[in-house]
Amino acid sequence: MRIYSENMSTGKVALIIGLGVATILILQSEDPLDSGGNGYQIWRETGLLARAVVCIITGVSLFVVGWLHRLLFGPLVLLRGADDVGYIAEDGRSRAQAANEVRRRRKTGELPPVYPNGWYRVLDSHMLPRGEVKSVSVLGEQVAVFRGQDGEAYVVDAYCPHLGANLAVGGRVVGSCIECPFHGWQFRGNDGKCVRIPYAEKVPEFAKVRCWRSCELNGQIMVWFHCDGEDPQWIVPEQQEIAKGEWVYRGRTEHFINAHIEEIPENAADIAHLAHLHTPGIVSGVDLRYTNSKTWEFLRHDWKVQWKPESEPNKHCSQMLVKHALTVFGCHWPLLDVRVVARQVGPGVVFLLFDHSFLGRGVIMQCVTPVEPLLQCVAHTIFYQSNIPPLVPKFILKAECIQFERDVMIWNNKKYISKPLLVKEDSAIQKHRRWFSQFYSENSPRLQHQRDTLDF
Repeated sequence: MRIYSENMSTGKVALIIGLGVATILILQSEDPLDSGGNGYQIWRETGLLARAVVCIITGVSLFVVGWLHRLLFGPLVLLRGADDVGYIAEDGRSRAQAANEVRRRRKTGELPPVYPNGWYRVLDSHMLPRGEVKSVSVLGEQVAVFRGQDGEAYVVDAYCPHLGANLAVGGRVVGSCIECPFHGWQFRGNDGKCVRIPYAEKVPEFAKVRCWRSCELNGQIMVWFHCDGEDPQWIVPEQQEIAKGEWVYRGRTEHFINAHIEEIPENAADIAHLAHLHTPGIVSGVDLRYTNSKTWEFLRHDWKVQWKPESEPNKHCSQMLVKHALTVFGCHWPLLDVRVVARQVGPGVVFLLFDHSFLGRGVIMQCVTPVEPLLQCVAHTIFYQSNIPPLVPKFILKAECIQFERDVMIWNNKKYISKPLLVKEDSAIQKHRRWFSQFYSENSPRLQHQRDTLDF
């Protein structure tokens, strides 16, 4: 598990140590203009141990100041690995061992197609500086995401069609092209065509790498997927407050979930689970064995939720309307009442819009991207009013992360039921499945089951 805020790197630690050493050297060095000063004489008479203590205190003070600055003003970043959340490690097993055992033994059920048609996030914009390339796994493929010297972001298949080298591992950005690290072939980012082979007189017309249709908006780089190669039938809307700089980046979380992609957005229509899973206060944590402990009964969340699909021309969208109330020792705190509109756009993007008279306005963008058939990367990125103290959106993001990780524990261990046993109060779930089915085509890829075996 990696938890940052943006975290203290090795370089920063080295800088602090260096400052401490430099302090020793500076204070020990005799200044010819001030060698007779009282401060210099006192320092000379303190002894080596006292000097070391002063320098250590100085270094620690710098560390604390840096930590406080990041806590108060820096973005919150929490990155969870695939084994970090949602598994119970018992009998001396590690979490990784527990996760692997669950994945091996779990019944998957009769699954829908694994890669719905739609737009998916591959990277946040700030993670891709000009002239850099990143390797990303998305929809069962390896892609190279690079930003040309023109500032545009491009996404191409990672493997060079020449001899299969990975363009994202050692590849170099040249203008608006990516150069293969193996033989120096250069491919244009906008159409994938090879424009240069260093040792060849002529570049064959058919020499090209697959180029993914992509766009960059809301601080994210996104790609379009359609199993039949069709052009996009809709676009992801641009959040104007982000584009104008009125809402600024305040942090992100990232989780890897072992489940089918449809399980995650279906939670919006599963209204009954909110009262059972998400009523206990966030202070009770994410381990479902303990969230209902009587110790934390004094803090409760109350939810009123409605889910509905949108009509044409936005039939690819749906809305979840949430009213949240907080009670402490049975007393309702109206100041902390929050109304959220969660608008889903296609299978992989959700805008959670906050509008509060006291806490301000902002959005959490939830992006679900299939990495493999039953492995989803879920990123939550928060943008908030620039005039609101950063601690407010960071607290909101952390609270949302706690509630989300309770769901992760369910998803990582559950079986997909294609024909669930529902009561009339669950009717929104079936409506959601009908709505979500529009993102599947006849040729949408399905999970290929292997013969049952004990050889893993």
